[in-house]
Amino acid sequence: MEEIQPIKAPEENSISETGSITAHTARGTVHCITIAGQIEGHMELPAQNKTTKYEHLIPQITAVEQADEIDGMLILLNTVGGDVEAGLAIAELIAGMKKPTVSLVLGGGHSIGVPLAVAAKKSFIAASAAMTIHPVRMNGTIIAVPQAFEYLSKIQERIVDFITAHSHISADQLKALMRETGQLTADVGTVISGSQAVSLGLIDAVGTLSEALDVLYGMIAANRG
Repeated sequence: MEEIQPIKAPEENSISETGSITAHTARGTVHCITIAGQIEGHMELPAQNKTTKYEHLIPQITAVEQADEIDGMLILLNTVGGDVEAGLAIAELIAGMKKPTVSLVLGGGHSIGVPLAVAAKKSFIAASAAMTIHPVRMNGTIIAVPQAFEYLSKIQERIVDFITAHSHISADQLKALMRETGQLTADVGTVISGSQAVSLGLIDAVGTLSEALDVLYGMIAANRG
């Protein structure tokens, strides 16, 4: 039996630093990225926060798309959300890939994690996972002028447009979930389970790691054919 040897991930090969690994099997070579904790954007978060830095993911995703030896990408998500523009930037890169991509929500895919989950060509969610859908919020000093509220509205529309373009949920359904007032004690929005996410058309299927990989390898085989 041929011995399978792991190969280095593009640009970075340290699981401890980037949460990524490239695995080579007889069925194909898959690069796996992990988006965990809070997505960090232009501002650094406190050291005690578990974060995923967008400047680590962007070059990795770009390298995966260009690397001839890599056949597809698996995205593992367990995130509370974070920087909106950083999250959308990562989601747009994933959505724009030609190579097969599969996402799997484990634990949670909250807030800006929702666009990241639906950005892949096929999305899965664990049966025990959840997703929180709520409107865009801002921290810090806000100048209470019409332009500020218009800016928030435009950001919200960008998120809604992306999610509805890459899933099967309607804009009206999504906005209704965002405006729900009876679920979160100190916020507006909705927490949905894995099965609810699928029934709403937000996520493609409830599944496990092995099921997500089977679909990814199937997509890889179809590309080769």
